[in-house]
Order: sequence, then C-alpha cells, then structure tokens
Amino acid sequence: MLTKEPPLPATVRNMISFLEGPELIIVLVVVLVLFGGAQLPKLAKNLGSAQKEFKKAMDEGKSDDSSSDSK
Repeated sequence: MLTKEPPLPATVRNMISFLEGPELIIVLVVVLVLFGGAQLPKLAKNLGSAQKEFKKAMDEGKSDDSSSDSK
C-alpha cells in the first residue's frame, strides 16, 4: 500500500516555480558545462543515494517519535 506524500509547503513551491521551460533548460546546460557529461551519471547516483538515506532517517525519526509518545 502506497502512502500519499503531503504536498510541499507554499514557500518551497514558490522557490521551484520559477523553473519552467527555458529556465529549466538553462539550468541543465549550466550543470552539464560545470560537471561534464561523464560526471553526470555519478552525480545522479550520489544524489539518489543521499535522498534515500535522508528518507530513511526521516522515517526512523518518525518511528522514534511515535514510540516515545506511547511511553
């Protein structure tokens, strides 16, 4: 069973909302120039693993909070 993630706060949505169409393409080109084509897969892998660790820590924190509340 999949749980639906809560929506992003309005401030986060406002910070990301400027990345539409041409702006997103410009950002991607700048990243490509800075890191080079060969480094992008490694960068994406590292970002993915960091995101996975962050979510795992958040879930552990939530379970710790719920277990301490029941005491």
